[in-house]
Amino acid sequence: MATSLKNLSSYNSNQMPDAQDYRIGIVVSEWNTEITDALYLGAYKTLIDNGVNEENIIKQDVPGTFELTLGAQLMAENFNLDAILVLGCVIQGETRHFDFICQGVTYGITKLNIKYDMPIIFGVLTTDNMQQAQDRAGGKHGNKGDEAAVTALKMVELKRKLRIGLK
Repeated sequence: MATSLKNLSSYNSNQMPDAQDYRIGIVVSEWNTEITDALYLGAYKTLIDNGVNEENIIKQDVPGTFELTLGAQLMAENFNLDAILVLGCVIQGETRHFDFICQGVTYGITKLNIKYDMPIIFGVLTTDNMQQAQDRAGGKHGNKGDEAAVTALKMVELKRKLRIGLK
């Protein structure tokens, strides 16, 4: 498993862009709030630690993980943002519901990246049990929220560099 090889919270701060003028949206699922609140706090702290101004971070809650896609779309349409993080947690149950939710959200977020030409970062945990989720929301494998924030900042920098022709 990839996270056993790399801590989700590890990154080289010297390789991070100057993000003081970045505007970042964060859509957070209210389902499994013990986990999604921890993901949000990790993402928020990482954004602040890397220079994003507090007033440039906009949070919106949605009822569940499936609603993250529409939440991200509404943010893209109604706010002037550089990137959007979607944070959620789906834990395997006894039915195929897990598969449908995970597949739908993954596909939806992929489509939004292309439609809006904006980094929309998939920060959704898809785990077999609550312990695995806790391990990835600030536990022994770090915090997927941190990883999503770092990814967003790096993708905004990449987009800006390519738009002005820098390498």
